Amino acid sequence: MTTSELWSRAAAERYDAEDTEMFSAAVLGPTVDFLAELAGDGRALEFAIGTGRVGVPLRERGVPVTGIELSEPMAAVLRRKVDEDTLPVVIGDMATTVVPGTFTLVYLVYNTISNLLTQDEQVECFRNAARHLAPGGRFVIELGVPPLRSLPLGQVAVPFDVSERHLGFDTFDLVEQMLVSHHFTRDRDDGRYRRDASRHRYAWPAELDLMARIAGLGLERRVADWDGSPFAQDSPKHISVWRRPA
Repeated sequence: MTTSELWSRAAAERYDAEDTEMFSAAVLGPTVDFLAELAGDGRALEFAIGTGRVGVPLRERGVPVTGIELSEPMAAVLRRKVDEDTLPVVIGDMATTVVPGTFTLVYLVYNTISNLLTQDEQVECFRNAARHLAPGGRFVIELGVPPLRSLPLGQVAVPFDVSERHLGFDTFDLVEQMLVSHHFTRDRDDGRYRRDASRHRYAWPAELDLMARIAGLGLERRVADWDGSPFAQDSPKHISVWRRPA
């Protein structure tokens, strides 16, 4: 069993339409370029492949991709885009599910390692990545840097989006290293909003590096975004690449 919260059928059906910016060429182009270069002539495994936002265009680039996905409704949306022979998906959690063969690249994007709500499970996710990597293969994670510097003394909430149709903010439990993302989304023009919330365990880059060492991986590269821009103290997220020794 996993602590990850399960995406429902309703959430899966609206996922692509509600996150259009993440499906844009400006976001996906550099993402796919980065991952395709690391995969080289080998195979790629995507943990938590979802509706195939990244896996489908990476496969179209010519990289053989396999996915692991916990939510059957999310995988069903992906299956409308590409068949099983072209992009196989195994239903299971990313910390323990094993698929056949080895890969030159395992990747986990868009903050999804935070869906695992315990440190032990996040460590097991790194071990599972290492288990699937060929010698010299890489594990890539995209993850936000916890915005705790934005919290004045006594405040526990930080907004991340205030727009016409969406209000989003995170609340933090600094003792348990947990956050809850709250979303108020206006679906229609009658003034009503839909409320959603999801729990996440945040982790710092240094903590992830230690998880990688436990799994036998070493940090090769850390950048601020898929375009390779340098990671700095004010970067809101990072793309980290760990390598299994050859």
